[in-house]
Amino acid sequence: MKKFILLIALLMPTIAWGADDCATRTNVPAGEQSLQDVIKLGLCRNPQTAAAYASLQSSRFNKNAGYANYLPSVSAGLSMGKEYKNEQWRDWSYGASLSASYLIFDFGKRTADMNQMLATYRAAGFDFNETIQNFVYGLVGSYYELLNADANVKSAESALTVAQTAYDTASKKFKAGVVARADVLKAETTLANSKLSVERAKNNREITKGTLLTKLSFPADQEIKIADMSSSFGSDAESESIEELLKIAREKRPDLLKASANKDAAWHKRNSVFLRNLPSISASASLGWNDNSFSDVFSPSGEKLNGSIRIGASMPIFAGFANMYGLRAAESDYERAKYNEQQTSNAAMMDVFTAYQNYKTARTVLTQTAALLKSATESEKVTAGMYKVGRATMLDWQTAQSELIDAQKQNNAAKYDLFVKRAAVALAIGDLKSELEGATNE
Repeated sequence: MKKFILLIALLMPTIAWGADDCATRTNVPAGEQSLQDVIKLGLCRNPQTAAAYASLQSSRFNKNAGYANYLPSVSAGLSMGKEYKNEQWRDWSYGASLSASYLIFDFGKRTADMNQMLATYRAAGFDFNETIQNFVYGLVGSYYELLNADANVKSAESALTVAQTAYDTASKKFKAGVVARADVLKAETTLANSKLSVERAKNNREITKGTLLTKLSFPADQEIKIADMSSSFGSDAESESIEELLKIAREKRPDLLKASANKDAAWHKRNSVFLRNLPSISASASLGWNDNSFSDVFSPSGEKLNGSIRIGASMPIFAGFANMYGLRAAESDYERAKYNEQQTSNAAMMDVFTAYQNYKTARTVLTQTAALLKSATESEKVTAGMYKVGRATMLDWQTAQSELIDAQKQNNAAKYDLFVKRAAVALAIGDLKSELEGATNE
């Protein structure tokens, strides 16, 4: 099961962390947390992934139980009793028995049952892998949202500094009689709006931080420090064509592999139901011991041991049409599984295409917003200088400040949206592990 490579790669650091108190700790670890650190915490603590793992274990044990059909069945029994007959109690009688049976031949029914269980177990493994990837993708999104919120706070504080400078400049020029009081009032209004924007940005950061902490199963009111990441990176998704991505998705995407495994399970179940109508051959043996003083009267030899060996064949003749309808139901389940696989494949290919196009757009948007931010920054500086020498109005400066703030927000959003969109491509092709490794190495 190749998809378990992702599970092993992601959980190995968590297993190493298991020596610590990761699962039971009540406070966020001190220090700056990288994306990988956050993922380790999430996988270690989140109940959703734990429940998915328990479901996988249940499927594994059910699969293991299927091997019992290839082994003999042995049972033992003990008995003791006392008969009441002719108005008197007889002596105590004792007995012991040992019996064994073994299915010799059933035209492949138990093989079909075993294959069904194996396919079901594979489907459960892919389902677990899909749960892990979706959860990690959610953590990735929350991580970048918090980075974006932090960046917006810094941008708002930077804008507040500029607005304060504008207010101080206007006040000095007004006292010198160079400008009218209207400039001071405009600058004061901008300063008040900047202070309000800082508070709103901080509030949004608190909410975003609480969302991430909740996914990590920590109280939302705790603090967490996360490491920023550069927006300059390379990626396999940048060089691979959409055809290559679709090919990877067919090989690695867990929901596609799960749908295929479910189809195989339905096919084996159909075969098993059909084979129930065929005869089966089995062997059995038994050994018994009885100690009954009353029976000794009729068996002077005193033989207390008895046993038997037999080989028999059985075949269902009529079961109220249950076998016939069961076979038809199994055939319908198999047809449904085939259509589900086709539908899942169509949806998956559309997911890959959409994620790829969104990623390409996000790269373009980041480039454009970077250019916009550079232009807006220069424009604000020039306008500020012009206002100080009397060649621009306060309205011009306010407009330049507003454009700079908007450009900063757009660039922040584009930077971290690009990370999310790239992770979405990796999730769409079922290879989120490689994306996380790439983000760490860059």
